[in-house]
Amino acid sequence: MTITRSAVEANFDGLVGPTHNYAGLSLGNVASVHHAKLRSFPKAAALQGLTKMKALFDMGLVQGVLAPHDRPDIQTLKQLGFSGTDNQIIEMAFKKAPDILAACYSASSMWTANAATISPSPDTTDGKVHITPANLNSKFHRSIEPKTTQRILKATFVDENHFSHHDLLPACSHFGDEGAANHTRLCTDYSQSGLEIFVYGRKAFDESAAGPKKFPARQTLEASQAVARLHNIRPHQVVFAQQNPEVIDKGVFHNDVISVGNENVLLYHEEAFLDSIQLVDQLSAFFKQSAFYPILVPSNEVTVEDAVQSYLFNSQIVSLSEGEMAIIAPEECKNNDRVWSFLQNVIQVNNPIKYVKIFDVKESMQNGGGPACLRLRVAMNENEIAGVNQNTLLSSSLYDRLVKWVNHHYRDHLDPNDLSDPHLMLESRAALDELTQILNLGSVYPFQRVNTH
Repeated sequence: MTITRSAVEANFDGLVGPTHNYAGLSLGNVASVHHAKLRSFPKAAALQGLTKMKALFDMGLVQGVLAPHDRPDIQTLKQLGFSGTDNQIIEMAFKKAPDILAACYSASSMWTANAATISPSPDTTDGKVHITPANLNSKFHRSIEPKTTQRILKATFVDENHFSHHDLLPACSHFGDEGAANHTRLCTDYSQSGLEIFVYGRKAFDESAAGPKKFPARQTLEASQAVARLHNIRPHQVVFAQQNPEVIDKGVFHNDVISVGNENVLLYHEEAFLDSIQLVDQLSAFFKQSAFYPILVPSNEVTVEDAVQSYLFNSQIVSLSEGEMAIIAPEECKNNDRVWSFLQNVIQVNNPIKYVKIFDVKESMQNGGGPACLRLRVAMNENEIAGVNQNTLLSSSLYDRLVKWVNHHYRDHLDPNDLSDPHLMLESRAALDELTQILNLGSVYPFQRVNTH
């Protein structure tokens, strides 16, 4: 099927990096912690991600690629007091602080839903696409990502006539920002003005307000409000909704683990928001006479635990043609009887979702990220798409080239002790150096920037 609209929603997926490993770094992310210290399979992980990208491209969607980060992050290790050559730094860190080294090896930049928050041009007063990289300050291994992420985003969305890049918010807990994983946009059509829903876990400047007690709330209201201001979104096109603190404590670390929206469809769990009824009323008022489909998932049919285990809501909902949508779901949804039964019912009742397509992204899932974590959504018109670095837009030839690149550079598996091997760093740098040429990114990595001086 081919999309024939004046504007579309493109998906920019993160390539899984060569150092993909299971270090269990993310408290509050049940899958991440459960699979800590297990053997990982970087080559399979990258190929699984590419398979999903190619499938969406074949469906007629605009599909982009975002490069992984250079790992291990030597600059951060130096900042933390490790010295000597790069090889000596890795050796010392592995002996003295293996957990810190593992964090600096993390391939978590693959989850580009956390890379940034993006507001499309129909929503902004200056008619530009606005991009703010997330500061990700709640987790050390992710807090070291934003500077490189910003360079990659600027090398991807290059035309300043169409794209406005902002600096990340202050990197402190009061302005904790996790990007698009807590941001959903609804609209009647991608080319029309929409309603941007910012979901937060706590109010940073009001300690008496409701919040989770077991796991941290990573997104603050104040961060969401700041991004909305930076993006010059018209006030009547913004809604701030609080995530239910109780589901955060059950492992719902981002809103995209408990709800997902696309155009005029919102699929949400009964326990997703602190006040779901009020939120749905606000959304319904925005659509007025236009069709709006809020699809409630009752707790007695799919529990929060089912949602976390299967990542039902971390599926993508994509528009295939006028009036038809598909859910891009992980294989784990099919393996959960309650979730699968619900999905089969969804495609049979009155709403635009007509298909469920299952993908194997097991390597990402075991580290705590499903299909929606792997992509950053960007609604764009034809002129804006033309302003993107065209080398980052997937085609059949780019897909074939990236598959060949992965097969040549990636290891089949990594065990925890392999992080002590300096050759892994050299292999990763060689791969990324070649990738920047394939994607025409320039010198976005620190090791390249040093070598060019």
